[in-house]
Amino acid sequence: MDYCFTIDKFSGPLDLLLHLIKQSNIDIYDIKIEEITNQYLDYIKKMEELNLNIASAYLVMAAELIEMKAAMLLPKPEILEDEYEEDPKEKLIQRLIEYQNYKEITSKFHELELERQQYYTKKSSDISDYEINPNLSDDISLNDLIKAFEQFLNRQEANKPLNTKIATKEYSITKRSKEIKDLLKKNKKVIFTDLFDVKTKSYIIVTFLSILVLAKNNELKIVQENNFDNIVLCEV
Repeated sequence: MDYCFTIDKFSGPLDLLLHLIKQSNIDIYDIKIEEITNQYLDYIKKMEELNLNIASAYLVMAAELIEMKAAMLLPKPEILEDEYEEDPKEKLIQRLIEYQNYKEITSKFHELELERQQYYTKKSSDISDYEINPNLSDDISLNDLIKAFEQFLNRQEANKPLNTKIATKEYSITKRSKEIKDLLKKNKKVIFTDLFDVKTKSYIIVTFLSILVLAKNNELKIVQENNFDNIVLCEV
């Protein structure tokens, strides 16, 4: 039974030639066709002695090397100045260099592939339930609302403690939302900044979050009639 496989883990005749050159400890540019041909043929002969089925590509390369070796032994005809004849040795050297470059790049890609296999990713999650989409008018965006909030904090010097007194009163979004709804029910509308009547950080933050939650649930509407006008919260 015949077995066809890659010779000694070489991926082709050029790979075998590179191995023989490296084994001889010579530079690719300094190869001797006669020497490298003899080494190549000896290797192929050993494989045949083991009754191994040699891939046709290796035999084609063997034929090319024999042809080059024979051509170098024969006297060269005179070449006219305007004629050009490609040197088979130079052509072989260029093929070896190109193959060596591809082999190095392939090796690098293989390293990157192994490195990438160490990373594990997960499918993107549906975060639509966590998105806040306030009920805003066509003339105002969420960025406008946040900008107005930042301006308010700057006016109140929010980068400094707003209240140094120890307070035990706690604020919740549920409670503050009810207070805002009651205020709108009574007044129909209220200026955005007027809701921050207590100057503590916890109160201001809870108030702002409550406004966003109410707007998301369509329990109030945020409008601004003209640019630079006060932002107004209206009852829905």
